[in-house]
Amino acid sequence: MQLFEMFWHAEGVKTAYTGYVEWNGERYRVIPETCYGYADKNWGKDFTTPWLWLSSNHLTSEITGKKLEKGVFDIGGGRPKVGPIALKGKLLSAFYYEGKGYEFNFSKFWTFTRTRYAGWETEDEVLWHVEQKTWRNRMVTEVSCKKKDMLLINYEAPDGSKHHTRLWNGGNGVGTVELYRDGRLIDRIHAENIGCEYGEYDAVAPYQEK
Repeated sequence: MQLFEMFWHAEGVKTAYTGYVEWNGERYRVIPETCYGYADKNWGKDFTTPWLWLSSNHLTSEITGKKLEKGVFDIGGGRPKVGPIALKGKLLSAFYYEGKGYEFNFSKFWTFTRTRYAGWETEDEVLWHVEQKTWRNRMVTEVSCKKKDMLLINYEAPDGSKHHTRLWNGGNGVGTVELYRDGRLIDRIHAENIGCEYGEYDAVAPYQEK
């Protein structure tokens, strides 16, 4: 029925790539052990605004010091529209902690998912804060990424319009994720190589670009 204006499917939140990338005359080898691969797709009529996305499978427990070999998290959304109605502050999130899934999905109303988030710029960085809760689970995510490691994405809607004039995209974000169950801390996780995006329609640079 195409109720939503934008659809998202993350088919490869933890993807093992192998091959080569050629860039600026240099050839780089990609191996599964260090690529921290990811794959998803978006489709529909238009983009969401704000647009927020965070994901990483390069995770280490700050409690045990061990790498989470089966760990990955993925957060995406902003203000989805159902027909003409915009749903404020809605994100879809999942954390697979060593094989066990924790989901924060506003469309599953019986889980009573609640979300607070923010994205903002400083002179040198883009930062994110996301807090989500269900009846039993809670996830708090703090991420930063240096602007020098990021791109401003040039996205057009299918009708040719372009509203995202300041949509930041990067793959070198760093941060922490705290995961709770029934009020008890399961783990505090250090995340690296975080894929990250943030932008709002027709945003204006808050700082003079250097």
